[in-house]
Amino acid sequence: MKLTQGFKMAFKSVLSNKLRTTLSMLGILIGVATVIALVAMGKGSSNQVEEQVSSLGTNLLSVTITGRGTETTLSKEEAMTFSDLPNVEGVSPVVSSSASVKYGTTSVNVTVEGITPEYEQVNDFSVQSGRYIAPPDENNSQRVALIGVSTAEDLFGADDPVGKVILINGYRYTVVGLLEPKGSSLSGSNDEKVLIPLSTAQRIFKSVGVRTVYVKVNDLDLMNAVVKLMEMKLTEKFRGDDSSYRIFNQQDAMETLNSVNETMNTMLLYVAAISLVVGGIGIMNIMLVSVTERTREIGIRKSLGAKRRDILFQFLVEAVAISGLGGALGIGFGYAASYVIGRVTGTQTEVPIDTVVLAFAFSGVVGIVFGLFPANKAARLKPVDALRHD
Repeated sequence: MKLTQGFKMAFKSVLSNKLRTTLSMLGILIGVATVIALVAMGKGSSNQVEEQVSSLGTNLLSVTITGRGTETTLSKEEAMTFSDLPNVEGVSPVVSSSASVKYGTTSVNVTVEGITPEYEQVNDFSVQSGRYIAPPDENNSQRVALIGVSTAEDLFGADDPVGKVILINGYRYTVVGLLEPKGSSLSGSNDEKVLIPLSTAQRIFKSVGVRTVYVKVNDLDLMNAVVKLMEMKLTEKFRGDDSSYRIFNQQDAMETLNSVNETMNTMLLYVAAISLVVGGIGIMNIMLVSVTERTREIGIRKSLGAKRRDILFQFLVEAVAISGLGGALGIGFGYAASYVIGRVTGTQTEVPIDTVVLAFAFSGVVGIVFGLFPANKAARLKPVDALRHD
């Protein structure tokens, strides 16, 4: 039998039983669609986490002081000594607290951070209009403020906030700059905040020192070396108590989050693979029924000269055709599902091409594996026994 003839006979048989074919491919379709939708969700989540961590800067170290005994903070001067360490590009001490910010009759509760002028370069957070907090503002404890885009919209609507006077916990501050859009990070929204000079914040929040310090490193490869030097300084400051501080490495955080996401995605793939296997079992069941129904047809073909490999090939092609068609339809449904999930959850989903190829290939393999037994059973039928079958 010619190869093309075998394909024609197999596809003709598949199309002649449309309802049974549809039901048998349903398991494969659901399995492939599930794989694509779950991977798209996982990939979208991974991208979102990476963007959040990247927005903080992967070469950024964040030091949090928890304190020991009466020593619960660092002074601004002590924090700035980190800039003397090798490979440190910049240091930005920060004081933060939640505060009420009011303009006219509109009031919002947002995070207010006391910063130094170095904050702009260290945290890569500039203004889109107006000016930044300058050294004289810090040195003279001026009541000036930078405002995030979301907070500005809440207070001023579409009006330009620069030059306006706001109240922070009842104190008057002049808005000198509108911050650029920054989005959200692991610590919360960067657009719903107000920045004021560090010295001013220490006064209104009654904070003697600083508990948070951001340190920007020149080279990612030197992060660990800088961390060790910082640990030496902090251990000396807190007399050997390494529980008095925490140093958060953004690069390590990204690697950890990526590892967690990869593990979750792998588990989701295993769950989806089970769906494909269940679909394969359904195909095998349908093919066994088909072999039983077509026993006489098989006997006639064998008596007319069809070889065992011809029968084997025909039934195997039928199984692969069913699983392959189910896989192709599953890809379409998977893309549609990932789009709907993205719109409903507000998350940008992404379907990797390699996942699509792998899912389709796996559906074909399932057809071969689970179609082999019914095909072999059909091929091993003896012509005499098949013709006697009622």
